[in-house]
Amino acid sequence: MPRTSSHGHHTSAPTGQQRATAILVTGAGGEMGHGLLEALDARRKRHAECSCGKDHGPAPVIVAMDIRELAPEIASHCDHAFVGDICDHALLERLLAMFEIAEIYHLAALLSTRGEFAPETAHQVNVGGTLNLLHLAAEQARSHGRTVRFFFPSSIAVYGLPDLATKANAGRVNEGEWCEPQSMYGCNKLAGEHLGRYYDRHYRSLAKDRIGHPVDFRSIRFPGIISSDTIPSGGTSDYGPEMIHAAAAGRPYACFVRGDSRIPFMTMPEAIEATLSLMKAPKTSLTRAVYNISSFSPSADDFAELVRRAFPSAAISFEPDAGRQSIVDSWPTDCDDAAARADWGWRPVHTVQSAFSEYLLPRIAARYAPSSHARA
Repeated sequence: MPRTSSHGHHTSAPTGQQRATAILVTGAGGEMGHGLLEALDARRKRHAECSCGKDHGPAPVIVAMDIRELAPEIASHCDHAFVGDICDHALLERLLAMFEIAEIYHLAALLSTRGEFAPETAHQVNVGGTLNLLHLAAEQARSHGRTVRFFFPSSIAVYGLPDLATKANAGRVNEGEWCEPQSMYGCNKLAGEHLGRYYDRHYRSLAKDRIGHPVDFRSIRFPGIISSDTIPSGGTSDYGPEMIHAAAAGRPYACFVRGDSRIPFMTMPEAIEATLSLMKAPKTSLTRAVYNISSFSPSADDFAELVRRAFPSAAISFEPDAGRQSIVDSWPTDCDDAAARADWGWRPVHTVQSAFSEYLLPRIAARYAPSSHARA
């Protein structure tokens, strides 16, 4: 049964006729959810401490949702934490009744590798769940008369280049090229993008009582994301972070792609900052609903070299898995993020070298100490 967690700033649900304005984060216990909740909580505290003299009103409460109960350190950043499934209509109706949701960050998904073992389940979760959340947003807009801002994390998995020669010649791929995904996850993410545009621009276009633009849909096609704080959990781009975490923990690692495999990556803090930057950008400055971003594009060999340099005893081998290799080979070497740079000021923070030296190594070494022996 879905429940309000005992963790968080408030332990009781809102009562009476007045619904609290809220930000909803689904998939809050995942790799991105942890960082996003922390950032939203920090933003709320800055709001509360603002001394500019203006009345900003109360900050929205933060409502988290995940299929599993959140760890206490994650739940501490939200007001209400619900355990439940995005395919559970009863839970979503409950949220609709309890809160006046102004923003949704829809992070819940079944990731790419797991999705290939259960493609129908992946479709139900990734497309059906997204449809449920978009409908929730539209109903919220109808209820309180304001557009609901909706963030959807898409992926380079939406791309599908047919062979390595085409990939080599394609260079930096823009948002409109090669959108023929080879994985169910990529199909699901592309479907989510189209659904978001529909709810933003065309929802119930023939209905006499339709409301215009109930959803302000915004999406980023993320590259592989490397985090020092969370263990990778089933993404086909996870060979990079898996390699780093294994070396820091003193475990051997067999990389599931060839050494020459190359796709774009970024760090988790960059991904969180990009999300918040896009969500606060004025709608009038945005020329599209879905944006590419990326920071650096190392090969798997580049990753291995940096890891061995930092962890001299690291045992890294390459044992490509044909299926996963095929998916990675269909993704671009790099993505053209000119639109994001022009429209909302996206700029990468890291090169692959600075990502390792300034972000990953200090934090991962501390995470696995004393077993970790990173070389500065």
